[in-house]
Amino acid sequence: MNRRAILKAALGGAASLTLPVFARHAYAQESLAVVPVSEGFVMLTGAGGNVLVRTGSTGQMLVDSGAAASTDAVIARLRDLPGAGRVTTLFNTHWHREQVGGNLAFGRAGAKIIAHEKTRAHLATDYYVMDEDRYEKALPVEACPTVTFFTGDQTLSDDKGIEYGHLLEAHTDGDIYVFFRDANVLAAGHAIAPVKDPALDWFGGGWLGGRVDAQAKLLKLTDAQTRIVPSYGPVVGRTELQAESDMTRMLYDRMLDLLKKGMSAQDMLDAGMMKGLNRSFSDPYKFVYAAHKGYWAHHNSLGPEVL
Repeated sequence: MNRRAILKAALGGAASLTLPVFARHAYAQESLAVVPVSEGFVMLTGAGGNVLVRTGSTGQMLVDSGAAASTDAVIARLRDLPGAGRVTTLFNTHWHREQVGGNLAFGRAGAKIIAHEKTRAHLATDYYVMDEDRYEKALPVEACPTVTFFTGDQTLSDDKGIEYGHLLEAHTDGDIYVFFRDANVLAAGHAIAPVKDPALDWFGGGWLGGRVDAQAKLLKLTDAQTRIVPSYGPVVGRTELQAESDMTRMLYDRMLDLLKKGMSAQDMLDAGMMKGLNRSFSDPYKFVYAAHKGYWAHHNSLGPEVL
């Protein structure tokens, strides 16, 4: 499917498409594609992380801004859409650089940037990247969120149909969802992972128990018609979210049992922790290692047998 056909679908009869199937096709075919999500919504893929766009004649609203290296390409795509690249509001689902790389450009242009307070704190100061043994430098003040919250669920002050809230420790310590309730479109960040291995930034506060709770919360928000946009991969529906939630809960229970037996991450892998799941992992050990690390940060709340 060429770019013109994709744009036509995005601006016209997008709601009539079988969206998860179409989204997978577009995701596979183009490096920076415009994928229809629902009427008035498209997703930009290939920008590092997905960028959700609510289009409109008076301006655009984004959820995440992609990687810094893709900012020019993202802006070029936005100029082709209703609103012509006039971004009024930008949500950050978390603080990883593939989600906030365009913050500086949009912040300097006057966009309101909304995020969890811990996302603002991570972006405003240097932070350590454990896996790479280096520090990520703080972003300029114009790239940092201007509106933050700490707990609970919020409603956008100038659009009561838009809700957002904290997903406690699903992937990092600053995850949020953004729910366009009137359109039934939900941005879930990396609290779900339809195609990539689920990532747990244990050094940044994410852990498997938080992911279980976050996915349960997302399920309560959705129905059979909800379009769910992740940080990576295609648009999915509630069926896919339920399948991932079931798997996450199974992994949580399995790991807790094996942890009580004193097993290391490699012991757990050897014991078959990752067998019989409803999907395969490209790097099972990396996932188990990160999940195992996350459990030890919560050892005092797992039960009397875990010391």
